[in-house]
Amino acid sequence: MDLKQYLARRQKQIERALDRFLPRASAKPATIHKAMRYSLFAGGKRLRPILCLAAAEACGGEIEAALPSACAMECIHTYSLIHDDLPSMDNDDFRRGRPTCHKVFGDGIAVLAGDALLTTAFEIAASTQPTRRYDLKQIIGEIAVAAGSRKLIAGQVADLEAEGQPITRSGLRYIHENKTAAMLIASVRLGAMSANATAKQLEALSAFGAALGLAFQVIDDILDVTQTSEKLGKSAGKDLTAQKATYPAAIGLEKSRREAQRLTREAHDALSAFGGKAERLHALANHLLDRDY
Repeated sequence: MDLKQYLARRQKQIERALDRFLPRASAKPATIHKAMRYSLFAGGKRLRPILCLAAAEACGGEIEAALPSACAMECIHTYSLIHDDLPSMDNDDFRRGRPTCHKVFGDGIAVLAGDALLTTAFEIAASTQPTRRYDLKQIIGEIAVAAGSRKLIAGQVADLEAEGQPITRSGLRYIHENKTAAMLIASVRLGAMSANATAKQLEALSAFGAALGLAFQVIDDILDVTQTSEKLGKSAGKDLTAQKATYPAAIGLEKSRREAQRLTREAHDALSAFGGKAERLHALANHLLDRDY
């Protein structure tokens, strides 16, 4: 499988679908729709929606059926980045290689653009076609829990509260499990649900998403201290400056690399029941481990 071609093809599908789902930039009030689109179409990797589509494929589903869930997850991810970058949070000037939303549109519009993307995510998800095993209530509930105060927001709160404080390995894991892994788990689960996955398939993909999400964040922590801002498309070294709770700060760089490798193996192992059907998920796991931005 040519992963580069696969990623490019899926990214184009997701871009087209997002463009279709979002209000036009000229829709009144134009400022908010321009701000939403500015951040959403800033050239992200589209990891979460691609994982959603790949999980649907592994379960024998159709891409079109998974696209609403995939796009909803990308809207939520982008909203979280807009809010993370605000002066009251991480105070970042650059994201995806260009000025952050609040630097272009101001803090107030950036807050509202994030709010609007979060709300739009549920509007998009509501267009998902239910399957025999999974109705719309379960799909919306999956997204709401992953993005809510017990998962994504819980991780962000713990991350903020840990700045400049000593942290245990379990405390660090809690942040990453909720701030990052929860959204990856939800992405693969939603893809599986769109394909009417069995309970066993859903369980396996949940384990895959959990391990992959942690590995992804460990690598992110490593890249923050080893890469340049130009390469990352965002401010490098911010975690160290802000005294953030990260794996390199807690256990060192080499141990962090070994931990990312261990977690990636765990992700691969979780897919054993799928055989060759999970080829794309395996390839994505390796790609994320080896990435340099």
